[in-house]
Amino acid sequence: MGFDFDEATRRQLGYELIDLINSYYSSLPTRPVQLPAEQRTFGQLTERMPDEGADPVAVLDEVTSDLVDKGFHVPSAQYFGLMNPTPTYVSVLAEALVAALNPQLATQARSQLASKIENETVQWIGDRVGWSSDFGGTFTSGGNEANFSALALALNWKFPGIVEEGVAATKVRPVFYSSAESHHSLDKSAGLLGIGRRAARRIAVTERVQMDLAALEKQIAADKAAGLHPFAVVATAGTTNSGAIDELVAIAEICRRYQLWFHVDGAYGAAAIFSDQHRGLVRGIERADSITIDPHKWLAMPFAAGLILTVHPELLETTFGTHTPYMPKVAGSTMIDNFKVSTQWSRRMNSLKVYLTLRVHGRKAYEELIDRQLALAARFAARVGKSAEFELAAPQVLPILNLRVKLLHASEEEVEAAHLKIVDAVTRSGERWISLTKVNGRSVLRMMVISYLTTEKHLDELWAALSAATAEVLPKAASVR
Repeated sequence: MGFDFDEATRRQLGYELIDLINSYYSSLPTRPVQLPAEQRTFGQLTERMPDEGADPVAVLDEVTSDLVDKGFHVPSAQYFGLMNPTPTYVSVLAEALVAALNPQLATQARSQLASKIENETVQWIGDRVGWSSDFGGTFTSGGNEANFSALALALNWKFPGIVEEGVAATKVRPVFYSSAESHHSLDKSAGLLGIGRRAARRIAVTERVQMDLAALEKQIAADKAAGLHPFAVVATAGTTNSGAIDELVAIAEICRRYQLWFHVDGAYGAAAIFSDQHRGLVRGIERADSITIDPHKWLAMPFAAGLILTVHPELLETTFGTHTPYMPKVAGSTMIDNFKVSTQWSRRMNSLKVYLTLRVHGRKAYEELIDRQLALAARFAARVGKSAEFELAAPQVLPILNLRVKLLHASEEEVEAAHLKIVDAVTRSGERWISLTKVNGRSVLRMMVISYLTTEKHLDELWAALSAATAEVLPKAASVR
């Protein structure tokens, strides 16, 4: 069987798929996140690779039905888990269009309009940061690549020549700083960049889960005295565990004083720049040298979509640029080819879904989303504050909440065990999903409002499930302080 289908088959397959997606989206306000616990299976598929093809309609029907009926549904309105949203419908259509057109964004010669659309989308988002000078940036596969790119830019800025000669040629040991709650991608990036994971200095956090600035300055001074060479501070705008935002203005001033690169990992929280009412949450982000933003988090995009933005656009090309004879520069071009400003070579068009969503819905749709989700989270936090069963383990800053069960005279191990039982009870039916994590070394129940379909009703039902779970798994006498 060849790869081409006749027109009738293409139409039949396409209509069947779009009907399924349409039906799926209609179900999301009430769809369970997953199957009940007793029906979940996690074994591997065991079928052998087929030598011969099968009826495409039957195969599509089988696979899509299985994925919907047996899958884990992050887009559900009852998913209160990690930073994975319900994608906008137009972004789903954009992904299908990109897959069909398959533009190669490495060079403008192969993607003139696609490159222009990506560049304009980067400009739109960068403009919301509030930079007054020129800036540049590029789409990435996500926050991991964006943070990696930012550290590469910072190293090149602090140690000119490092791209050509390598870390060893600097004859110094570079180190950088982030909070103990910052993302693990920073450790991974440090190892891959050749400076070693021990170069990632983790600074303790305060009771508000923000980087302790006194501890930061103390560590910088100690490292300089030991002959190490600090080159950057990474502030987090919206930690994964709690949504905490570091004190950006104060960190910017520390970076200025010590001549360090200021990067803001705003993969989640930097989206607050889309809200006029709440952009103050990330006040000081405009002082950053570079910023990570993941539209596939708070901006309701499907995977994958990240960005690295910088006010040092010239460093993008000196850090990532290279030359090859089969990718010549387009004569008269005013834009730099994407392969010269990115860690990637072959480039998927991850910008179209953001671009089309902004064209169709406008920035104010994001402003309304952000404002509404913050209000929902604040009301849930107020409910927790009045509860006899739970307490907030960290301030609610973004639409992420950390809850701890109230246990009389309990050890940390006993609290964590109780949390594990509560999560199991809440998620057993498959209707909704929350998670368990640690914040500042303490066990917490973690939930967040991430779907634009989530309403007060969903949160009422979650609260009822939490209360029922607590009554089920904890002895009554133990749950009172």
